[in-house]
Amino acid sequence: MPEDMKWTRRDVLKTGAGAAALAMAPAAAAAAQGAVATTEATPPPAASNRRRTSLDHGWRFKLGDADNAAADFKFASDLETFAKALYAAPAAGLNFDDHAWQSVDLPHDWAVDLPFVANGDHSFAAHGSKPLGRAYPASSIGWYRRPLLVEPAAPQGGRRLRLEFDGVFRRAIVFFNNEYLGENFSGYAPFHFDISDLVRYDRPNVIAVRVDATEGEGWFYEGAGIYRHVWLTDTFAVHLDPAATAIRSTIAASGAATVTVAADVHNESDQPARCRVLTALIDADGHTAAEVRSAPIEIPPFSVAGVSAEAPLPSPRLWSLESPHLYRAESRLLLQNTVVDRLSVNFGVRSIRFDADKGFFLNGKAVKIKGTCNHQDHAGVGAALPDRLQSYRVERLLAMGSNAYRTSHNPPTPELLDACDRLGMLVMDETRMMSSSVEGLSQLERLVRRDRNHPCVILWSLGNEEPQQGTDVGARVVATMKRAVRELDPTRPVTVAMNGGWGRGVSAIVDVQGFNYGNGGGSAQTGPHIDAFHARFPRQPSFGSETASAVSTRGVYANDKARGYVSAYDVNFPSYALNAEGWWKIFAAREFLAGGFAWTGFDYRGEPSPYDWPCISSHFGIMDTCGFAKDSYYYYQAWWGNRPVLHLFPHWNWKGREGEPVEVWCHTNLPEVELFLNGKSLGRKAVEPAGHAQWQVPYASGWIEARGVDATGQQMTSRRETTGAAAALALAPDRARIAADGSDLSVVTAEVRDAQGRLVPDAADKIQFALAGPGRILGVGNGDPSCHEPDHATERSAFNGLAMVLVQSRAQAGEIRLTATAPGLASATVAIQTA
Repeated sequence: MPEDMKWTRRDVLKTGAGAAALAMAPAAAAAAQGAVATTEATPPPAASNRRRTSLDHGWRFKLGDADNAAADFKFASDLETFAKALYAAPAAGLNFDDHAWQSVDLPHDWAVDLPFVANGDHSFAAHGSKPLGRAYPASSIGWYRRPLLVEPAAPQGGRRLRLEFDGVFRRAIVFFNNEYLGENFSGYAPFHFDISDLVRYDRPNVIAVRVDATEGEGWFYEGAGIYRHVWLTDTFAVHLDPAATAIRSTIAASGAATVTVAADVHNESDQPARCRVLTALIDADGHTAAEVRSAPIEIPPFSVAGVSAEAPLPSPRLWSLESPHLYRAESRLLLQNTVVDRLSVNFGVRSIRFDADKGFFLNGKAVKIKGTCNHQDHAGVGAALPDRLQSYRVERLLAMGSNAYRTSHNPPTPELLDACDRLGMLVMDETRMMSSSVEGLSQLERLVRRDRNHPCVILWSLGNEEPQQGTDVGARVVATMKRAVRELDPTRPVTVAMNGGWGRGVSAIVDVQGFNYGNGGGSAQTGPHIDAFHARFPRQPSFGSETASAVSTRGVYANDKARGYVSAYDVNFPSYALNAEGWWKIFAAREFLAGGFAWTGFDYRGEPSPYDWPCISSHFGIMDTCGFAKDSYYYYQAWWGNRPVLHLFPHWNWKGREGEPVEVWCHTNLPEVELFLNGKSLGRKAVEPAGHAQWQVPYASGWIEARGVDATGQQMTSRRETTGAAAALALAPDRARIAADGSDLSVVTAEVRDAQGRLVPDAADKIQFALAGPGRILGVGNGDPSCHEPDHATERSAFNGLAMVLVQSRAQAGEIRLTATAPGLASATVAIQTA
């Protein structure tokens, strides 16, 4: 074996060992292709031949070069690159020496590790100021390689193996054993390749992927690389198709439901296959609620056949925001009485409806959509979010009172939708291209097929602020897209997020009219475009597909262009937009509006508005890039949530400003608030619905305190004190126990405190992190939109008293101990258990 092929068993994936014992012997396989058993009795559950294995670990990575073939490992060094399917790329070869390449696990974003660059180009800054694109060929190409060992399983000729990619940014060329498999152009849509004919069962195989991030798709940070999961799916030749499995439910007036299961069965063998599909509907407690049985079918060789059957659920447990109950459809594919494939799909039973006068209804109940738009990057990891971070972000939004999530402006990772299903968050699911081209429709089809079984998804978004949105051409394009959606999913409405042209073009095609802003360019009293549309088209449901766009920086209370900071008071927004209070007053007052999606829930890399360099991320978030709350978070919590809120700001550290007026705000849903300065009342303020309380207070060291009484008569207080100097660190994990699976993580907040244990609101100490035990520091952050420190590091400066560290488990149980230190400060240590 060549030196570069001497991988350890840890480096290679072993698959097929279990399947070998389960695979049908040739004689049994031949018998299975005969007549199906006549009995309708459900056979006992049996293990199937399907195995889906993660390929996230064990990759090698190296930058290539878009302009220099020698630096790109001689790829396309002559005109015969694709003269043969084999030997298309030297770096994809079985004997290529990659031992000097970087070892990486997926998800992986190489852009986050590139330096920040200031080149004066607005589009470049909007993408995060990272050296990607035609001007940076030496950092815009990435190569990945991974060994793959597939152990024999009889009969080899009856196996189908498929490489599945959840998302690669951007243009991916995939090779297997130096054989060209194909390309994918979308940075967001999933794709796959069948490798059954190419697998070597007697020695290691090699997967190679060349990723070209030269061309972007958006106007925001998009990352670079294999930033989502990769899988190997191993099935028998006769198998179910996950993307073609659709589970739909209808709810009668009586409350009973009917569940329909439709599936495609692939026969990739050279013999006819007579089979049937049995599906058990399992509730969250593990009980079988119903069984769905298809009629027997015969499928010709190398063909696909669809099956469909339904079953009643007399007393369904509905999926709702308060109780997001999920069922599991366990489908078994039988040849005679032998299970040859099994597929598990989560789904929910619920009804949705958009009404032109009353808004949105879930299970017959009016629900105001209180949503946020979000991109997919996070501090510490860029676009390569581990699954747990998806759940963490949804949890932070739910705690704010939000109930809906727009996947701006692209298909999301599946794990985000899993989290929304599980936690109870509505989703507006958006494709990247408003296009009826072959590529555009392919991306849309892949999105809908993958996501249609998620109960959280309530809308398909077919475009965002497109130049053709108000034209006849745009209408024809969207009509074709809508028709494609209806064929795959007739149960959900479609929309387009329009920032103009309302009432023209695609407005006549969509089921629900989306308004990106459209509220009068800053008028906090009326929404003239929205009101005018509703008056003209009273039978068209409508909602705010994108609203707000207020800008602020956490813990900063004066605009500072030189440092790139924006005041956290809710007063800054572009001319086309509104602040949090302005837009919500409009939407809360109009019953016909289904609700809206604020731009954005989290700050994100790129689009530094209103300031450019040194800013490298946006200010639009209600939270910063770490998920730390800005003050506006509590405005939404007050008016979107269901509990009393009293939040006082700013901090009270204003040394040198004694006697000068300081603007003091209170976000609250209490009817009245009284403010105190060092024990002296400064008066009471009434709080109007969807409003806030505000004072001008001459600064004096000490404390301010807001007091109010909630609806139950309970007194509430919120206090800000002048703190002492930084004296100590504190660590607080969001979870003190995580799974020992090599993927799970805890989001740890690091605080700088004074001697009395109070957060120092302007602290900027450099914090070092050290870890012991079965884990690793995955990344760090602080939410500073102008911070140029690296994300993959073991230190980070605090920004206004806070920093974040992501602690990820290894595949070993034990105790992780994270210690934080900083010069002159008392250290802190926290324990995180892995099991």
